[in-house]
Amino acid sequence: MVDLNKMFKPESVAVIGASNTPGKVGYIIVDNLINDGFKGEIYPINPKGGEILGKKAYANIEDVPGKVDLAIITIPSVFVNAVVKECGEAGVEHMVVITAGFKEVGDEGAKLEAELTAIGKEYGINIIGPNSLGITDSHTPMNGSFSQMMPPTGNMAFISQSGAMMVAIIDWSVTSGIGFSKVISLGNKAGVNEIELLQYLADDDETKVIICYLESISENEDFVRTMRETARKKPIIILKSGSSSAGAAAASSHTGALAGSDLAFDTAFRQSGIIRVDTMAELFDLGLAFSKAPLPRGDHVAIITNAGGGGVVTVDAMEKAGLKLVQFDEETTERLKKCVTEEGSAKNPIDVLGDAPVSRYKESLEIVLSQDEVDSLIVMVCPTASADPDGIANAILEERKEFDKPIIVVNMGGPSFEKANDALRENGVPTYVFPETAVTALKAMTDYAKLEDKSYDDVVENIDDVDKDAVKAIFEKVKADGRDTLLGSEAYAVAEAYGISAAPIKLSTNAEEAASLAEEMEFPVVLKIASDKILHKSDIGGVKVGISSAEEAKSTYDEIIANAKAAHPDIIPDGVEVQKMMDSGEEVIVGMIRDEQFGPMIAFGMGGIYVNLIEDVSFNLAKGMSSQEIDEQINTTKVSQLLAGYRGEAACDVEEVKEAIKRVARLTLDFPEISELDINPIFVYEEGSSALDIKIKL
Repeated sequence: MVDLNKMFKPESVAVIGASNTPGKVGYIIVDNLINDGFKGEIYPINPKGGEILGKKAYANIEDVPGKVDLAIITIPSVFVNAVVKECGEAGVEHMVVITAGFKEVGDEGAKLEAELTAIGKEYGINIIGPNSLGITDSHTPMNGSFSQMMPPTGNMAFISQSGAMMVAIIDWSVTSGIGFSKVISLGNKAGVNEIELLQYLADDDETKVIICYLESISENEDFVRTMRETARKKPIIILKSGSSSAGAAAASSHTGALAGSDLAFDTAFRQSGIIRVDTMAELFDLGLAFSKAPLPRGDHVAIITNAGGGGVVTVDAMEKAGLKLVQFDEETTERLKKCVTEEGSAKNPIDVLGDAPVSRYKESLEIVLSQDEVDSLIVMVCPTASADPDGIANAILEERKEFDKPIIVVNMGGPSFEKANDALRENGVPTYVFPETAVTALKAMTDYAKLEDKSYDDVVENIDDVDKDAVKAIFEKVKADGRDTLLGSEAYAVAEAYGISAAPIKLSTNAEEAASLAEEMEFPVVLKIASDKILHKSDIGGVKVGISSAEEAKSTYDEIIANAKAAHPDIIPDGVEVQKMMDSGEEVIVGMIRDEQFGPMIAFGMGGIYVNLIEDVSFNLAKGMSSQEIDEQINTTKVSQLLAGYRGEAACDVEEVKEAIKRVARLTLDFPEISELDINPIFVYEEGSSALDIKIKL
């Protein structure tokens, strides 16, 4: 892991390109370092030397008398690489390159950036940027950015790939009551990337939660495993803008059509334990909750409100989110009835009514928080004429001391709640204006708390009873024939080599051979035209089912060949495939689409002819997939209810389905040339399963 401690806790900072001209970046950064309280040495670097903002200026880095922990570069891009090399020679290990004019401006800039990256690696320099707005650490304190101000001190770290977003958030934080431990503008990521920063921040005692605005995710051979370890230490919340180019572009298979353009990021984040959000508001709403409140021990929630309508809205939002409303026992209900007037409600949500004095809130809080079954509490206050927001806030803070449970406050109003919100947030209680926001935050915290109990095994890596050489030989033959799609018989042979249960299928090149293969398989059988160029075989009379004799197999062979020639006179078929006809079972699909960044994504869902219409499918990345994730993947689909035995039907062999998912994952990891794979349908029985149609594209 990259050691970035001196990046954020330097004892000395050199500003290369420091200036005496107000408004210039080199002036602003030196000024920020001085005025925001940096206690270490500040070395302005300017060829003219002299003095800058009361500090002795040096002509170059070599002239600086002491060791420089961090260099911040603000000079024109054409001079940057030479100066970085000088810094490397001088022993500087950490650097922030503010300068723009690199890959974001075109090919020449990209060459400069590639050279910058190479120099950084050569000298072992940790580089943030280029095209960065800088970094801040409010605990050091150090404002090594050209933001107008230092953000308030707090325990939330913010990584931003947008410099403009960074300075806007710093400005907003001053009035929001949200504090930051570190704010980092990534820039172009020529050196240190977000993965390395996340690993560093996960071990940072000053940081409780990490939030990120990212436009891309850096390449990492084992992203999911790396982030699993990191996300378990600290909650990571990411707003990822843009979308992946993989998935939507490759829609020649069912799986490709089902995979959305941004699906790979969703899947990678979910399997890593990263929380993904869709809006800037949600990014900071969740960050606020994690930064202030303890994690819930479970998913049971109580609600105290002085507005019945607000309680109903909250319950509706909870139901959609999958949070559970606590049902109090008779003894607790009786206690609540004594402090809640007859017109209110002692049932959850507890309605203390619009005229509730502080004492009614306080008594209700004490009773509710003391209940073991209450994992978290939402307190709502509507600004009625008799409401005392400040008094209620004080009551919440007093009662909270006794119990280590998250309390989320919904103060439904504006100016009348400013003082109460400040008091609550300053003392570790997150506040929101609307109940839906509170529920979203609580749901994220509840889900994150479950990461601790999540187990990750090497369920795919441990599969070793496979014949890789057989598959390699098949693929080499397909490529030698100038094809990119396997015939059904070839796909069956691949499945057989990897232990995937499938209906036997063999290729015949004449009528007699078709009859002989059919007799070997035992009747009835199915005959299909064999050609990678004929996509819709049934439409041209290229599939015949229920063949029950050798003579019928012969005549059917000739009929299928004739139908194919009539429909496609320019295509020469490879023959006719003979397949054992299987009993019907519950139909599922297992497929794969390969993402450019994260590798194979394995699909599971309801199979059959309506697969793309119903879209009952879920995905997992093959690399790092665990047995628990396979269980979750199956259980999130509606077809899982059919497999479990719906309305008195016998349960199907789900273990066979899991085995198919694991073995498809192993196959697609072993052979990166597989671009798409569909097994649809797989018939699942009470015991065992059988894949009927297997499509593999290279």
